[in-house]
Amino acid sequence: MKRIDLDDLPPKLAALLAGAEEGEEVLLVQNGAVVGRLMAAAAQPACPSQEDPEQPSEERAKEVFELFRSSIEDEF
Repeated sequence: MKRIDLDDLPPKLAALLAGAEEGEEVLLVQNGAVVGRLMAAAAQPACPSQEDPEQPSEERAKEVFELFRSSIEDEF
């Protein structure tokens, strides 16, 4: 599957694509000729994070930093 990041597109184009209703077609036109069609679909739910859901990100960052600091101290 190909992927288009809306943040990389001009704002007007990103708004047009993001605002398409489910089942609506968006025509891709170049020099007056239709070169493609996009069919809008319902957004898929985001994949669950691989992190431990019980551990807040700040706590996780402290743990990673502490591990890094201890490994540096062990080296020197």
